[in-house]
Amino acid sequence: MAAANTPKPEILAAFEAAKGFMPAGEGLALYAAAGEAAALGMPLVEVGTYCGRSTILLADAARAAGVTVVTVDHHRGSEEQQPGWEYHDPAVVDPEVGLMDTLPTFRRTLYAAGLEDHVVALVGRSPQAAALWNTPVGLVFIDGGHTDEHATADYEGWAPHVAPGGLLVIHDVFADPADGGQAPYRVYRRALESGAFTEMSVHGSLHVLRRTGEGH
Repeated sequence: MAAANTPKPEILAAFEAAKGFMPAGEGLALYAAAGEAAALGMPLVEVGTYCGRSTILLADAARAAGVTVVTVDHHRGSEEQQPGWEYHDPAVVDPEVGLMDTLPTFRRTLYAAGLEDHVVALVGRSPQAAALWNTPVGLVFIDGGHTDEHATADYEGWAPHVAPGGLLVIHDVFADPADGGQAPYRVYRRALESGAFTEMSVHGSLHVLRRTGEGH
């Protein structure tokens, strides 16, 4: 990996300090993809913000290229983050309403990393935001809910906006059901079978695809 596509130590430290689940190796691959896509001069879109761990990497790559990251999340947590589930974190529950609220933690994460000015946070559900969107983007990073309903809606809503030569990055792609949920894998297969996207690289569960054709 070229040095230009590697985050500075302070950015990597901010990434590793943030709440979230992405391993460092996959983060480095995301950063490299974001740097390449940002050179197209268009926004980068992240679907599934959580507490901003991966947003840090996208935003730093965007800052270097003079573009903006748009990150979309309702901040109430995905299915596996609800009480009683494996990835639940009581520290991000709003005690007043009794629901998860990762937005304050996300904002603190961006502030601490010095990246607030390079990110537009859309607080709401992905399909509603996608329905309002009409700008070509250099990259779409799908890392939202892992049910078929949510992963499919994220793909259908955002993949059509990836510009020619732009990248579609999908996280938590597991071919073996024993390793994880299958919804992101099914979306990944659909992207390849559409003829619109060609796989460029794989890093753990992170798959990087480029728009090389029409359709979605």
